Amino acid sequence: MDAVNDAANHTAEPGPGPRSDDYIGDADHPDETGGEPGRFGGHRLYPRVTSFRARRGAVPPARQESWDRMWPHIGRDVSDEKLDADAWFGRSAPLIIEIGCGTGTATAAMAQLEPQFNLIGIEVYKPGLAQLVQRVEREQIDNIRVLRGDAVDVLEHMIAPESLTGVRVFFPDPWPKARHHKRRLLQPATLTLIANRLIPGGVLHVATDHADYAEWIAAVGAGEPQLIGMNEATGGNPDDYRTKAPIGFERPITKFESKGLRAGSAITEFIWGKIES
Repeated sequence: MDAVNDAANHTAEPGPGPRSDDYIGDADHPDETGGEPGRFGGHRLYPRVTSFRARRGAVPPARQESWDRMWPHIGRDVSDEKLDADAWFGRSAPLIIEIGCGTGTATAAMAQLEPQFNLIGIEVYKPGLAQLVQRVEREQIDNIRVLRGDAVDVLEHMIAPESLTGVRVFFPDPWPKARHHKRRLLQPATLTLIANRLIPGGVLHVATDHADYAEWIAAVGAGEPQLIGMNEATGGNPDDYRTKAPIGFERPITKFESKGLRAGSAITEFIWGKIES
């Protein structure tokens, strides 16, 4: 079975499920300012209410020491500067980004299983990132880099068109209340932006454990003309694509997903490919 990155599980215990309280903050009192409007091709993406709220948390001393050693080499804050991934990694390799890598349990596992790829994890929550940074140092994982900040800003300003082999979005916050749906990451304009950044044939892999968000994601993906379904949930046959897709369709199972599955959570996987002209 496919698996889950604990990207949205920033505390030690919660399994898959609605996370607006533990990951992003109090969903009943969102920050309505949302920051500056995003831009794509000179047009407003959508009113920039972000899909997250950065919150503070303690980083243990040993982990902070690892952060101080590693961050100058593997970490950057989001900026308007175009990213030269080959220079950052010190090699040329297909590039995958993961939006919301959280504490990076699955991120690290996938990087170790996929040494042929350069992987960039994007996350806003420093204590989660610090766990991943410490693991990268401890296990000497050399094909991971991390960006701290808003993934939409990364896609808009730092990533060149048709430069990504894959984009992974595992368990984004579902913002379950209807009045907060504007805060969901996977809006139509975001899918268009992601598709623009994928190479022809590149893969977008999304997973959610929230039934309503799954319906939302399915509808948004079906409306993006640059993408074609590659698995059952997207109207495709995975057997037609699995062997020729540039990245694998599998994910390592973490303890958080195992706990959620035992509790009866249903996981929906969406896999799209960018249409090759």
